[in-house]
Amino acid sequence: MAEPAPQAGREPTGTAQEASVPVPAAAGGGPISHAIFRLARLHRMFAGQLLRRIGLHPGQELVMMHLWELGPQRQTDLVRLLDSDAATMTRTVQRLEQAGFVRRRPSPTDKRASLIEPTAASHALRREVEEAWSRLEDLVAADLTDDERAAALHTLERLEQNLLRAADDPAGAPPE
Repeated sequence: MAEPAPQAGREPTGTAQEASVPVPAAAGGGPISHAIFRLARLHRMFAGQLLRRIGLHPGQELVMMHLWELGPQRQTDLVRLLDSDAATMTRTVQRLEQAGFVRRRPSPTDKRASLIEPTAASHALRREVEEAWSRLEDLVAADLTDDERAAALHTLERLEQNLLRAADDPAGAPPE
């Protein structure tokens, strides 16, 4: 039987332990960071493929998840919830608005602010977004046992906490 052809743009790796992207010598001091980079790149690629089928781009589904769960939000609250920046959130909301998934309405309590709220069209997407995220999870953790999934999640949470502590500690944060 013939070997399956490698995906476009990828070399066959031979073993599951090899990196999908060659590790340059300059990254030798940061193998975990390089692995995170590679994983994030692939994760975003697959998320994009799954979300594109339902008319969303990566990141837009997270905005929608928060709106579905919390109801209408000020844009500044979405920035804080998603640890985003104002410019990115503005573009995201504009695109979601153009697609008909959110609308803006004046805030009843703050005349300077508007609330971003999900539309009926977006509510129809909710199940598809949930299915896309489940499919993405299945792809990411395909051959992991329940214990391995729990350990991976625990390790990722610890790595995130390390970076959050570094961000809160001016002495530990890299120079700007």
